Amino acid sequence: MFERVLFPTDGSETAASVFEFAEAIATEHGAELHVLNVADTSRDSVTRVGGEVVDALETEGERAVDELTERASAGTALQTTVIQGEPKRTIVDYSDRIDADLVVMPTHGRSGLERVLLGSVTEHVINNASVPVLAVNPSEDGLPSYPPTDVLVPTDGSEGADRALASGIDLAAAIGATLHVLTVVETASLGFDARSKVKDADLEATGNEIIADATERAEASVDDVTTSVRHGRPYREIRSYVDDNGIDLVTMGTHGRTDFSRYVLGSVANKLVRSSPVPVLTVRGETDDTE
Repeated sequence: MFERVLFPTDGSETAASVFEFAEAIATEHGAELHVLNVADTSRDSVTRVGGEVVDALETEGERAVDELTERASAGTALQTTVIQGEPKRTIVDYSDRIDADLVVMPTHGRSGLERVLLGSVTEHVINNASVPVLAVNPSEDGLPSYPPTDVLVPTDGSEGADRALASGIDLAAAIGATLHVLTVVETASLGFDARSKVKDADLEATGNEIIADATERAEASVDDVTTSVRHGRPYREIRSYVDDNGIDLVTMGTHGRTDFSRYVLGSVANKLVRSSPVPVLTVRGETDDTE
């Protein structure tokens, strides 16, 4: 399923802790693992001081990728690169250059656990990469193993969610995992008048249609498919489902640059990427614009 996996590192211990997970993915799928460090030459201080600082940044980058090379298993097909540039844009460009199938990143880097995704390099890559991005939230409990045994795809029937469903189906079929398909009906429930009841009934019918279509698609390729319709707040229900069913990985669609702030940042996908105890694979919609 994956032939080239890109793993950007900033040299932090957080990034290094996720490297083993990226390596496990590459090993499972027989893929090349590309480790990239971007020497951040976009900063004003670098521009003012000049060459010596740039050389120091590249030396630091080489040290970072060398440390991960030493951690890698002997059989890993590993490629390492240090490039000058602005990290968030360079990572996206480099993933296109090597025709990566997947980018694996931690949700935070040097800033530590207090750093949220908003405005970070990972957020930009999720928003702009043309390939799926697997965001991993390191914790004191360690990382889950790969391959996962239970993969969850929450869907609302949108184009982005459909692409995420396709990725989830392919992944579950490739690794023999159970595929869980979930839709959350967020009912009106703002009052007890007839209009609220009619709206709730329409939403319920739409949710059932979404899950029926998704089930038909999934069962054509995956042996073990579990489907569910839940009612309530999407983020809470998805998190609850993850905890209740031993989910190892979540696959979700995003809406790209134009609608990212409205639909993702501060909402369901963003909350999951920030706080999920399991990795979240984000898939952009085909019509999403990039910066």
